[in-house]
Amino acid sequence: MNSRRRINLSPRMLLLLLTGICIVLLFLSAAFKNVFKPFTNVVAAVVIPMQDGINTIGSWAGDRFGNFKTMKELQEENERLSEQVQTLEEANQSLRQKEQELSQLQELLSLDESYGEYHKVGARIISKGGGNWFEVFVINKGSKDGIKKDMNVISGNGLVGIVIDVGRNYAKVRSIVDDNSNVSAMSVKSRDTCVVQGDSQSMEKNGTVNVAYISKDAKMQAGEELVTSHISSKYLPGIRIGTVSDIKKDSSNLTQSSKVTPYVDFAHLEQVLVITDLKNVPEDAESTD
Repeated sequence: MNSRRRINLSPRMLLLLLTGICIVLLFLSAAFKNVFKPFTNVVAAVVIPMQDGINTIGSWAGDRFGNFKTMKELQEENERLSEQVQTLEEANQSLRQKEQELSQLQELLSLDESYGEYHKVGARIISKGGGNWFEVFVINKGSKDGIKKDMNVISGNGLVGIVIDVGRNYAKVRSIVDDNSNVSAMSVKSRDTCVVQGDSQSMEKNGTVNVAYISKDAKMQAGEELVTSHISSKYLPGIRIGTVSDIKKDSSNLTQSSKVTPYVDFAHLEQVLVITDLKNVPEDAESTD
């Protein structure tokens, strides 16, 4: 069997050969148009649809790529906007907190001016007992700041309570809404005396605490303002407490009782002022609160 000869053409020779064939075909197509016309029609019938298909595929692919790029850009833009929104929300929240703190400081400043005859120390509440009301709570000032037991505490528009325990860097305060609180008070208008008694259940029910030991002959009327009495053994005189309502005679017909709505918001306390002046009462005087 004769072995076949392999024709090995270099890339250069192959290029020259294909170039020559193309030139010959171009010459023949120009010289014999009528002869090559059917062939040209066949080629056109095959190539043109293929070209249209390739163009369509190219356009579709280009559109898809463009849409993909646009979606990616939109996603990146959305992420950037989300980050900006989060940053603005955090800044807005911080601004609201600062506005609240400023409002509280302005209230304390106004309160400080209202009781300008007393020396005071500002303090922040750092903990409280369970429940919705600040009945007993702890402040961040103590003996190193000059805080002592029985110092009066104020906030908002009036009396909060009294210091009952003191540590070096903290103090415990019992508010006037606590069940164990008793404050000697008096009406600003009628000058009738009474005792404001803490009542957490009454606070929970209608936002008031009890007022007891009103004389049966007292002229006190609903809507009058109560302040701390000059006969109190621990509370300085003239500190605002709240307004009276629901005055009625007791079953004994010897005294009257009522309710008082405190000026202080005991559900949202944050900062207070501690009056560092203590009530000077003789040691042998009878304690009223």
